[in-house]
Amino acid sequence: MYTEDSACVSFDLLVIGGGINGAGIARDAAGRGLRVCLIERSDLGAFTSSASTKLIHGGLRYLEYREFRLVRESLAERERLLRIAPHLVHPLRFVLPHVPTLRPRWEIRAGLFLYDHLGGRRHLPGSRSLDLRREAAGVPLKSTCRRGFAYSDCRVDDSRLVVANARDAADRGALILTRTRVTRARCDDQGWHVDGESEAGSPIRLRAAAVVNAAGAWLNEVRGLLGLRTPEPIRLVRGSHIVVRRLFEGEQAYILQNPDHRIVFAIPYEEGLTLIGTTDVPHSSGLESVAITDEETAYLCESVNRYFTRRIQPEDVVWSYSGVRSLRDDGAPEASAVTRDYELVLEHAPQGAPVLSVLGGKITTYRKLAESVLAMLQPAIGGSVARWTATAVLPGGDLPQGSLTEFIDEAARRWPFLGRPHLRRLACAYGTRMERVLHGARTAEDLGEPLGADLTAAEVAYLRDHEWAVTVDDILWRRSKLGLRMTPQEVARLDRHLGQT
Repeated sequence: MYTEDSACVSFDLLVIGGGINGAGIARDAAGRGLRVCLIERSDLGAFTSSASTKLIHGGLRYLEYREFRLVRESLAERERLLRIAPHLVHPLRFVLPHVPTLRPRWEIRAGLFLYDHLGGRRHLPGSRSLDLRREAAGVPLKSTCRRGFAYSDCRVDDSRLVVANARDAADRGALILTRTRVTRARCDDQGWHVDGESEAGSPIRLRAAAVVNAAGAWLNEVRGLLGLRTPEPIRLVRGSHIVVRRLFEGEQAYILQNPDHRIVFAIPYEEGLTLIGTTDVPHSSGLESVAITDEETAYLCESVNRYFTRRIQPEDVVWSYSGVRSLRDDGAPEASAVTRDYELVLEHAPQGAPVLSVLGGKITTYRKLAESVLAMLQPAIGGSVARWTATAVLPGGDLPQGSLTEFIDEAARRWPFLGRPHLRRLACAYGTRMERVLHGARTAEDLGEPLGADLTAAEVAYLRDHEWAVTVDDILWRRSKLGLRMTPQEVARLDRHLGQT
C-alpha cells in the first residue's frame, strides 16, 4: 500500500489526469502487475469526462468523414462495454427523421447498413426504415417529418464510468491521488522525479519509470512541466448541452440533422427530463469555468424547434453544462469536422525515460486507447503483455445473467423498505456494489440521516470512503445527478453534513 506521507515512493507508471483516459490507463496498468499512481488536480472526471453527451456510440456521422477505423473500433467497444459494465451502459434506440434537402434516403440507408455491420454487432437490434406518420416515435414530431430511420447505440453515466475505472485500478493496487497538483518534474538516469502538492498543502514526492500525460485540455501545460518545450498542435472545442422538462414520451432518443450539417441529440434523461446537445465551437477562454453561451443555447433550442411540435425557449432550460475537448488539430475548417480519433505521442527525455502524451479520443474508445498506451510503454516498464480489460467486468458489473432488470427485481425483494425508483438509481450507479452502500440495512432508518431526494448518510459515507468524493458537487453532479432534484435547503444540509463528518 502506498501512502501520501511516504518520503518518496517509486512507481512503474505515473498517470497525470483523472478523466476517462487516465482512469482507464491506470486500471489497465494495475491489472498487468505494474505499480501505478494516478494524479488528478481536481475531482475524477471533473471536466470533459463528465460533460459528454452520455453516449457509447460508434459515431454515425463520422462515416461522412470516412473515419472508418474509428467507427469500427467504437462499435466494437460499444459491444464490450455493454458486457463489462451492464449497470452503467444501456441500449438506446435512436430515431433519425429524414430531411430530403440535407441527405438523400439512399445515402442514409447505406450508412446505416455499414453501421450495422462494421463493428460486429451482437447485442443490439439493427436499423430499419420508419413511416413516422404511423409510428409512435413520430407523434412528438412535426407533420413535415414523414419518413425516418431507427438504429441502436447506448447511453452511459460518463462520470460514474470514470470512477468505476479508478475504483478497479485502486482495487488492483494503484494509488489514486485526487486534488493533487504536479508542481515540478525532472528526469535523470533513475527515471522521472515528480513533486506535487495536495489541496490541503501536503507535499508529494515520487519516482516513476514512465509518465503518461492524459491531462486533456491541459496537455501542453503538463508538457511544459515535464520539460517538453515543443507544444502539441491541439484544438480546443467546446461542447455544450441543455436539459429541459420531458420533451416527448417514450424511451427513444432522436438524432436531428441541421442545415449546417451538424447533428444534435435529444435524449431521455434522468426522471422526466430531456438532454439536448451538443454544440461544437472553438474555445479560447479559460478552462477552469467553462459555460454555455447564449448563442449555443439559442442554437440548441432552434435545432429542437425545427423538428418537434413542442417548442422550447432558453427560459425552459433547467440545467446546462459544457466541456472542452482537446483534439488533434488536423486542419479541418470547422470545429465539428475535427477528428475525434486519438493519437499517442511517445517521447523520451534526454536520459531515456519515456513520456507518452494522449491527444484526442472519445469516451467510447477509452479502453482500447489504454491498451494501446500499455503496448507502447511495455518495452520500457514491463508488466504483463496479456490484454485483459475486454472481458473483466468493472466494479458492480457482475450482474446475475447480466440482467439489470432481474437484479433490480431481486433488490426490491431484499430491500422492500426502499422504493423502486431509489433501488433503480442505486443499481444503475453501483451495480452489485450497492450492497456495500446499503451495508446490511434492514430499515430505512439504518441508512442514517436523509439528506434530500433519496440521498442518505450511508451513501455519502460510501462515496467519501470508496469513491474519492469530497465536496457537494462531487456527490450531486458527478457521483450522481441528484443536484437536479434537491432544493437549495437540501444542498445546504448536505454541505453541513460533509463538514461534520
